[in-house]
Amino acid sequence: MEGFWTGVAFTEPGIVSGWHHHGNYETSIYVASGRVRLECGLDGHEIIEASVGDFIHVPAGAIHRESNPGDTTSSLVLLRVGTGSTTINTVGPASVAEDS
Repeated sequence: MEGFWTGVAFTEPGIVSGWHHHGNYETSIYVASGRVRLECGLDGHEIIEASVGDFIHVPAGAIHRESNPGDTTSSLVLLRVGTGSTTINTVGPASVAEDS
């Protein structure tokens, strides 16, 4: 179905993604196993920690990076609704300069 994307992501302990956003896609994440840490907000200072059974919402266009701070592989169930590219890499987190 166009505009609707689902998937599963497995992340080994200690892995940290690059900074990115999901364009016009709203993303919901369910933590099926392990842990996830999401850094977002201005200069990446907002931290969201989640573990088994938790849900995380990532708004469209929100620059973030995720990592696995745990000692076991994490598995995440992803649901995205929107259009366009699903992943757009950036050089760093959102900054005050971008909001000016």
